[in-house]
Amino acid sequence: MKYYTYSKNKIVPYLFIAPQILVTILFFIWPSMMAVWQSVQEGDPFGISSEWAYIYNFKDVFLSKSYLHSLWITLLYGLFVSVFATVFGLILALLVCRVKRFAYIYKILLIWPYAVAPVIAAVLFRFLLNPAIGILTEFFSLFGYEWNYHLNQWDAFWIVVVSAVWQQISYNFLFFLVGLRSIPKSLLEAASIDGASNFQRFFHITLPLLSPTTFFLIVMNLIYSFFDTFGIIHIITQGGPSNSTNILVYKVFNDGFVGLDIGVSAAQSVILMLIVTSCVLLQFKYVEKKVHYS
Repeated sequence: MKYYTYSKNKIVPYLFIAPQILVTILFFIWPSMMAVWQSVQEGDPFGISSEWAYIYNFKDVFLSKSYLHSLWITLLYGLFVSVFATVFGLILALLVCRVKRFAYIYKILLIWPYAVAPVIAAVLFRFLLNPAIGILTEFFSLFGYEWNYHLNQWDAFWIVVVSAVWQQISYNFLFFLVGLRSIPKSLLEAASIDGASNFQRFFHITLPLLSPTTFFLIVMNLIYSFFDTFGIIHIITQGGPSNSTNILVYKVFNDGFVGLDIGVSAAQSVILMLIVTSCVLLQFKYVEKKVHYS
């Protein structure tokens, strides 16, 4: 028997959600409105005076070769982070599901990286792949490869990708583990009795049933790579060398807080917000149609 509590006071529900609404307004809605306002303004770095720039800030952005380069790097970076984090998270979840003894130990160890701040993850890989004293650098040198992310653009690109993927794998692993545990064992047993191999059971039963989880994680991984990896890039490469890791969110920081071009920086932030929103809407509209929920 279920019991429900009703309150005649209509103000109480609003009081409960008021803190969350206040946080949303202060840290999401208000900054977004200010970014849109500043994107059509041209002013001095100290905000003393400003004048209408209309669409000229956006025009300067799209005519900038450095911005188009950052856009390409961001899309490439988001693709690799999203794909690798999703695939490795799924593989680890499949392996843990096969473990019978001390499975909880593996779960705890695999979830821990997600509790690490992006800055700490960046410092960790900065030491492991340091061109002078890094352990992994010494390992690469055994095979004749001289690793140096300070000079080599692709080395810099891959070190930030690996750092971001390492931290995000735990998030994917947790969702995939829950998804795998929710798949009825009777379906897998019936397929096994019919003679289906492990690969056939995975591709024809497990993977289709995990498609809602996979779809959700792809979207979240893209958003993570576009926004939450700022600390990783700032600690390891600062967008270099030769802007090879200067993704859009870091370019907003460089142009706004370092270059003090507030109008152009605000225009870039608005464009980035629209790109992420468009990606999410397009994926929900077109990709979700191919998702099998049962």
